[in-house]
Amino acid sequence: MHHSSGITPSGRVAIDMLIESFINHIRCELNYSAHTVLSYTNDLSEWRLWATDGHPDRFDPLSMTTSDLRQWILHLSESGCAPTTIRRKASTLRSFYRFLLTRKIVDQNPASDLVLAKLPRHLPNYFRPSEIAEAIETKIDENDFIQQRNRLIITTFYSTGIRRAELIGLKDIDVDTARCELKVLGKRNKERIVPFGDELAHMITLYRQIRQDTIPAPAAPQTAPFFTRPDGRPLHPSAVERIVKSTLITHVHSGRLSPHTLRHSCATDLLNNGADLTAVQQLLGHKSLATTQLYTHITYRELSQNYQLAHPRAQKKGGNHGS
Repeated sequence: MHHSSGITPSGRVAIDMLIESFINHIRCELNYSAHTVLSYTNDLSEWRLWATDGHPDRFDPLSMTTSDLRQWILHLSESGCAPTTIRRKASTLRSFYRFLLTRKIVDQNPASDLVLAKLPRHLPNYFRPSEIAEAIETKIDENDFIQQRNRLIITTFYSTGIRRAELIGLKDIDVDTARCELKVLGKRNKERIVPFGDELAHMITLYRQIRQDTIPAPAAPQTAPFFTRPDGRPLHPSAVERIVKSTLITHVHSGRLSPHTLRHSCATDLLNNGADLTAVQQLLGHKSLATTQLYTHITYRELSQNYQLAHPRAQKKGGNHGS
């Protein structure tokens, strides 16, 4: 296709600056996560290369039409790109042109008319309460720092529904056992208060005692991480994944042994036990209620299965009703 308009060197610099100011906008003004910023940056680079046949210095986003953008989406689809990835790349284009529109650099958004097929909604994986209970209640060596910490990580994920990044980012001062509350920094730097119960408060107290005996006092207590390695440094995301997997693997039967499945399990069990949907949305830090409503589909599936097993009329086979 490809736009190879004769852009002057000063024009190229201006376009580079446009892209840079867009990336700064989503990072600093919209508070997108580092992961999302990196994805959008890579998407724009990939699109720029494709649109110019590998000559990014010829790139001119201001002359692109909806038809041009559709060609890229078609190319991605034919290349075997996953539907979720294609949707994100289309979202990158929409955001970029929305930014140009608000800055009055373009007078219309060619990406706003990109129509993509709806994704099938997969229900989240979750663990059964009995499986989680077995994992949490398995006997550990109370004097072993790592065993104490790992059990607390599992219980914190399941009891509070916080995300992996939120758990890693917890500071020691954010964990209040007197009020039974965590102060969590969520997506887009939004703070929220997450309550917890007496069981978790007791485990936190035990963990703090053994951590104090194992690790030297931090140089800056105000910024000290709550969960640490034995040398006092914060945990790495991949280490948290490994801890969850190795702790749960002998107790649960779900396909995905991850912190996110524990988050799903927390939400599902709250709703199954009568929690208000809006309260669960606030607890999890969901921007949209629709995201939280996904868990009601799980609870409905459970209800349907239980009904089929338990209700006497549901078990009756069709037969001779006329006799």
